[in-house]
Amino acid sequence: MSRVGKNPITVVDGVKVSVSDRVVSVEGPKGKLTYTHREEVNVALSEDGKSVTVTRSNDERTSRAYHGLTRALINNMVLGVKNGYEKKLEIIGVGYLAAIKSGVLQLRVGFANELHVPIPEGLDVTCPDQTHVTVKGCDKQAVGQFAAHVRSLRKPEPYKGKGVRYAGEQVKLKPGKSAT
Repeated sequence: MSRVGKNPITVVDGVKVSVSDRVVSVEGPKGKLTYTHREEVNVALSEDGKSVTVTRSNDERTSRAYHGLTRALINNMVLGVKNGYEKKLEIIGVGYLAAIKSGVLQLRVGFANELHVPIPEGLDVTCPDQTHVTVKGCDKQAVGQFAAHVRSLRKPEPYKGKGVRYAGEQVKLKPGKSAT
């Protein structure tokens, strides 16, 4: 039995969950999310609407894999519409900066041209100052994907550490050629 999948999901106050056919809809103060689960698993809402359980039909390998995955995704949806998710990025480097203009994140990170990244629907991207970017939203996957995409545009380089990194990320710096 999956250790993750067998735990019931508690539905917190202010969140409304509905299950119809294979579609799970979660609505809360931060937004609304839907998920269509696989046929290998079954999702059931309790009578009082305070918990959601995920069960699997058989013990095949794919059923066991989707059992825990489905439970984790639904739990992330419940937590996301209640509290939301947030990723913070830092921009390190002389002359490196970020700004937001009409739904587009503009980055100057040492290239000849500015990089323009369109902000997806459902995400709230802010720049508290020129060297920090905050990504917020109710969908954990979308927040992480957008933050990873922005970071991939200019990863921290290993000699001076310049680039875009997550807040608090430690970059191990290599000694230069003068160290030998």
